[in-house]
Amino acid sequence: MEYAKDFFTNPWTIAIRLHTLPAIVAPIFLGTCIALHDGIFHPVSVFVILVCALLIQIGTNLANDYYDAMNSVDTPDRIGFIRATASGLISPSHMKRAWISVFSLAILLGFYLLYLGGFPILLIGLLSIAAGILYTGGPYPFGYHGLGDLFVFIFFGIVAVTGTYYIQAVATLSYFPLWFPPNTITMTSLIASISMASLTTSILVVNNIRDMETDKKAGKLTLSIYLGKFWSKMEYLFLISLGFSPPIYFYIFLNFSPTILLPLLISPYAILLIHLVFSNSTSHSFNYILKHTTFLTLFFSVLFGIGIFNPF
Repeated sequence: MEYAKDFFTNPWTIAIRLHTLPAIVAPIFLGTCIALHDGIFHPVSVFVILVCALLIQIGTNLANDYYDAMNSVDTPDRIGFIRATASGLISPSHMKRAWISVFSLAILLGFYLLYLGGFPILLIGLLSIAAGILYTGGPYPFGYHGLGDLFVFIFFGIVAVTGTYYIQAVATLSYFPLWFPPNTITMTSLIASISMASLTTSILVVNNIRDMETDKKAGKLTLSIYLGKFWSKMEYLFLISLGFSPPIYFYIFLNFSPTILLPLLISPYAILLIHLVFSNSTSHSFNYILKHTTFLTLFFSVLFGIGIFNPF
């Protein structure tokens, strides 16, 4: 118990933000289940994809921790989880070295994926790392200008699911693709990715609603600040609803078996979270909603993946 307590209170554990990692595991799991359904499962590439994606997510979290502190966005009156650099737990120089090292390791491992996937993977990998850094860094950090939701929707949803599928689809090719070969990005993977894109973005929406007051004071203009609290809550409702739509589409239009509707089993969970978003007026309550929206995303991915693969 003491070891576990020390682990979770370690400054680096705090900086890594373990609670955010399921948001990247979920789309990779879903993309892998689609590959299993289509008979192209490639376990080695899935493992490397997962490690690289986790490294990019961790690197993004560390860079975000560093740049938010440098830009004075994280202040003592912050309501959210502790930030290691701003709170003095880790020095800025150590944090900067850490995120550079993590991204560098992701690049090294990514050479295997580059070998398999060709130029498209080079493009996806460089864009993912650049986006992770520029989210809060660089001359125009797009997380500070209302573009964070779009970033998460694209990279944590569309790219994560279709990229996972793509790598497995090209793993048996004997040439270096300069663009996406036929049938390596399918309609099934694209439509399924909308679920992950919507649900992972809903996690960010909760985070932004919670931090509206402190972000506004710090000059961090998230989409929630532009929309206002009510319409940000409506965005959450829309994203959750959109996330639950692809399984229904698969069942009605793509002739999948009824198991594809397994994600609907947790719709009461989603409805409860929507109710909490609209009924809670205190920012502190959004930490609870944030955690459970992450769980919802992970549970949905598992059920949707099982429904697509249909091992029964």
